Amino acid sequence: MRHRKKGRALSRTASHRKATLRNMATSLFLHERIETTTAKAKELRPYAERLITLARRGDLHARRMAARSVQNREVLGKLFDDIAPRFEGRPGGYTRILKLGTRKGDAAEMALIELVERSEA
Repeated sequence: MRHRKKGRALSRTASHRKATLRNMATSLFLHERIETTTAKAKELRPYAERLITLARRGDLHARRMAARSVQNREVLGKLFDDIAPRFEGRPGGYTRILKLGTRKGDAAEMALIELVERSEA
């Protein structure tokens, strides 16, 4: 039984998994869309959305909490100054995962994870 076992191991140690999520979140905020495996995209989604929610708060403590994960200062600035205001009225659901099929080399399921556009409602 897998009761209370949250998340995927992604065939990595805990520190490697943490570093992978940090790097993928930084790339997602920098490029606003990245192509990765479906499993990694599904793990990245709650991680990135939590950071965007922090950025929406916008205070110093939130910036310092986000700086733990996004260690590139330019990307951190983009997250707080450009990305967070875009999702101001949105109660979550900042990312979208689109499945792309299988990778040619090893037949891994690939996906595109991207930030959703601002809704003009």
